[in-house]
Amino acid sequence: MATINVALIGQGFMGRSHSNAWGQVAKFFKPPLQPVMHTVFGQPEENPQAFAANWGWRNAATDWEALVKSPEIGLVDVVTPNYMHAPVAKAAILAGKHVACEKPIAGTLSDAREMVEAAKKANVKTFVWFNYRRCPAVALAHQLVQQGKLGEIRHVRATYLQDWADDNVPLLWRFDKTLAGSGAHGDLNAHIVDMTRFVTGMEIVEVAGAIAETFIKKRKLPTGVAAGGIASGRAGADQWGDVTVDDAVLFLARFSNGAVASFEAARQATGNQNRNTFEINGTKGALKFDFERMNELLFYDATLPRAVQGWTNIMVTHGGDHPYVANWWPDAHIIGYEHGFVNQAFDILKVLAGEQPTVPLPDFEDAYNTQRVLEAALISAAERRPVNLEDVK
Repeated sequence: MATINVALIGQGFMGRSHSNAWGQVAKFFKPPLQPVMHTVFGQPEENPQAFAANWGWRNAATDWEALVKSPEIGLVDVVTPNYMHAPVAKAAILAGKHVACEKPIAGTLSDAREMVEAAKKANVKTFVWFNYRRCPAVALAHQLVQQGKLGEIRHVRATYLQDWADDNVPLLWRFDKTLAGSGAHGDLNAHIVDMTRFVTGMEIVEVAGAIAETFIKKRKLPTGVAAGGIASGRAGADQWGDVTVDDAVLFLARFSNGAVASFEAARQATGNQNRNTFEINGTKGALKFDFERMNELLFYDATLPRAVQGWTNIMVTHGGDHPYVANWWPDAHIIGYEHGFVNQAFDILKVLAGEQPTVPLPDFEDAYNTQRVLEAALISAAERRPVNLEDVK
């Protein structure tokens, strides 16, 4: 079987998720291209040698610039903090490599635009890890909309709520605008903007209004090396730094067909560990999804006689009918967070081999359009006005 050598640029939480995906994909799927976990890059203090040994990478490196230029590498997978996405991706593209990149595509809209332009000039394939598209329930929602089951979509609601970022969490890179670009907005709203664009097949054309708030203005400086979780690290006793990103961003939007939408992202929504949700209402039916119940999709069929209409809770685990799950376990032997990454690794390998993915994959240009929506919401919040997406490029 043909192979492709993969280089992972970065470690941490996403490094673990991606490493697991590359290591598992050929065990559960039959991809047309076999991934070889060639080299992982990390800072010397992160001990990339230990990371490589633990996760199955053949080599470790501390010079990403040399690594992405290596003639042995075919695919560069970028999981660094957001500010490094553009430099690494552009260098890899210039070296003729295919590139997969974590979301959001970049820390700034201008960086995202440059990444798109570089990829077009080099004619390489690009991918962005909006992994929630690869949940079987979300992929099924996309298919149901494509089949016309919802009719004309009129109304969309989406939320991504977490509660991990309390006062005890130190000033990690996620709270620094120069490293992250934005806070809950770029981290969480990016996912639900992408998911609703993907499921509905429509583009957002206007942000009608937005509000952004930072509740915790200062945090203790972290000490030690992160252990891989979102909020890992030990807080310093006396040193403090300014938080320069949002804790919550809410905005209203309009889709290309006139449908109205609301989006809400927060990191201090008490009691919500990873509540990534959408509700899509149409003239013939409706859908609801909640990642905290990720193996289920709620469907309302309004074409049935009124006497028997009601929400149907679909357990999206039947291999004969539901995306991806034939490669996992029997009915109702549910899958988890990490499986979405494995599913995406499979689709990336299919596209690199010239085949069609199970459901559409976001490339850099697709992710750039999500970034434009995020930028429009920040402009709207700062200037307290509607923003037309045609003006955000």
